[in-house]
Amino acid sequence: MRSIQFMKISAVIPARYGSKRFEGKPLADILGKPMIQHVYEGVCQSKLIDEVIVATDDQRILEVVHSFGGKGVMTLSTHPTGTDRVAEVAKKLRSEIVVNVQGDEPLIKGSIIDKAIQPLLSDDTLPMATLMTRIEEVKDWLNPHIVKVVVGQKNFALYFSRSPIPFPRDLNIGRLESNPFGTARPLPKRVHKHIGVYVFRRKFLLHFSKMKPTPLEKLEKLEQLRALENGYRIKVIPVNYEPICVDLPEDIEKIVHYLSKPH
Repeated sequence: MRSIQFMKISAVIPARYGSKRFEGKPLADILGKPMIQHVYEGVCQSKLIDEVIVATDDQRILEVVHSFGGKGVMTLSTHPTGTDRVAEVAKKLRSEIVVNVQGDEPLIKGSIIDKAIQPLLSDDTLPMATLMTRIEEVKDWLNPHIVKVVVGQKNFALYFSRSPIPFPRDLNIGRLESNPFGTARPLPKRVHKHIGVYVFRRKFLLHFSKMKPTPLEKLEKLEQLRALENGYRIKVIPVNYEPICVDLPEDIEKIVHYLSKPH
């Protein structure tokens, strides 16, 4: 184990303007602040991260980041994924650990991110880590837009999927689908949703970004499967955190409602 004080850690937030479902999403107003500022400030709460960088392909986003005192850099507009955008920035960093934080999670907190970083500080052989949280509702388990993860006894990922996994053999799926909002909780304890925070060793991130997409990755449209299909371990840390991602304009109302409630 290396001492934390000698290990520089950077967080990179990929922020693309041209989202098909919500153009200009990083600049969406949430209670008087652009969404990218909410994400940036949440990441800055981390006790382990040394610098936070927004990686964007749009001058408007860059100017907004600079206006609230954040650090931002321009990247190529041709990147197919956010990970590729993060890797472009990582090439110029001297950090040993790089954290990829999604730009559409305005509720993210530094304390949550620190839990994903810690495994790489404790195990020099670990190439990457991520987060998961318990699925409480059947409708979320059945939702293909919510990514599920199955882990082994030491919390290393076995598989990520958009399908409801793990699937209890004797479960009456027809009854669940007809009443997904029922009060009963038939889901097993080991049903988790994936939270899109990725912690990479910088060298592995650069290697990962050069790998060809793998069959299961292309089938599920999940980048993390590329690592598993190539035999790399992913540590998955359980946290008590309910992410509310912004995919569509109407999702902003969910964020405003949450932030307006007393906590």
